[in-house]
This record gives sequence, structure tokens and C-alpha cells, in this order.
Amino acid sequence: MKKNKMQFGRSIFLAFLLILLLAFFLIPKLRGGALYIVSMFATGDFTVLRDFVASYGAYAALISFLLMILQSVAAPLPAFLLTFANANLFGWWRGAILSWSSAMAGASLCFFIARLLGREAVVKLTSRSGLQNIEEFFKRHGRMSILIARLLPFISFDIVSYAAGLTSISFWSFFVATGIGQLPATIIYSYVGGFLTGGAKLFVTGLLILFALSFLIMLGRQLYKERH
Repeated sequence: MKKNKMQFGRSIFLAFLLILLLAFFLIPKLRGGALYIVSMFATGDFTVLRDFVASYGAYAALISFLLMILQSVAAPLPAFLLTFANANLFGWWRGAILSWSSAMAGASLCFFIARLLGREAVVKLTSRSGLQNIEEFFKRHGRMSILIARLLPFISFDIVSYAAGLTSISFWSFFVATGIGQLPATIIYSYVGGFLTGGAKLFVTGLLILFALSFLIMLGRQLYKERH
């Protein structure tokens, strides 16, 4: 019975993907809009995203929510830019709630995509080497893998979600670990983002490097202890 449900869900999802793919190639405005969104993330400037979201007025929060889900599925897109934009536009604590909840929705979607479509589909959405690295991380850290990975900003949030869907972990265990693990970074990014202006790009870069280095040192120390 469970297998039949999985097959039915897989069929529905594949049909939905096919419709999206056809719409992308057959509707020029949709294709142009999707490429424009990717180009906004590629600029590395959160103000571009902020202005785009703000242009939708009363629907700005909904657009931001959908953008976060989109970047979750398209793993290479940087989520922290949208977190900065949300905080700058809606205030740091409202932006944090929006970023956290939409990231949770995106992580859940990635989890179920992996569970429905399997490894080969995940490889196409991410990368084989990236997926293998996360799987090695899972083997090394066991039951705490999801929580640890969420606390480390240099580990891809989206690939972790996909990789978790390929394991036997229950959805709710994944959901709780993700919710707790991503909360500190979301609060920090949102608090900083609430005060940023367009001229603070260098400061943001320095902050992210410092944040990443601190966790790298902590992880290196842990690995050293495990080896010795």
C-alpha cells in the first residue's frame, strides 16, 4: 500500500515537473522571469532582491516565501541574500520569521523530492560530488548529522535536505533538527540584515568569512579529536 502511494506521488510530481518544463520553454515571459530571478541571486547584492520583493507591495511577503522555496530546489542559489533582504524590508524579527518559515518549507520540499524521485534525480538537481560529501558527513556524525550540518554555514543547506530524503530518517526528525539547527544563523543574518545598506557589501562579506572560519576551526578541532 505504501509503495503504491509512493508511485502515485512520484507520477503526480513528475507530471507537475513536465508541465513546468513545457511552460518554461513555451512561454517567453515565464522563461524571462525565471532567468531574471537567477540573475538577481547571481549579483550577490541583497538590495536587488529587496527591491524586487518590495515591488510587489501587499504580496511582497508571499513573493519572498516563494523565492526562498525556489532557491531551495535550485541548490546553487544563495539563501542568505534573501534573508538579508527580508530583514532589511520587513524588520529583523519579522524578516527572521519569514526567512525561517520559508526555509523550512523549502527544506521539506527538497526532502520529499528526494524521497519520491530517488538518488539520480537528486544528483541532477545538485551534484554527485556534493551529495557524496554530505553522505560521508552523515556517516561520520550519525544521528546528530542534520543538526550539526544546519549549524555549519559553509555546508549547503539544500543538499543536506536532499541527502536526508535519501536516508531512512523520518520526516519529523529531519524537520525538528532542521528547525532548531537553522535558527541561530537565521537570527544572526536577520539582525545584521536589518541594519545593512547598499554600501555595506564589504562588511557583509567580512562577517560571513569570519562566521565561516569560526565554524571551520570548531569542526577542525572536532575532527582532530576523532582522529586521535
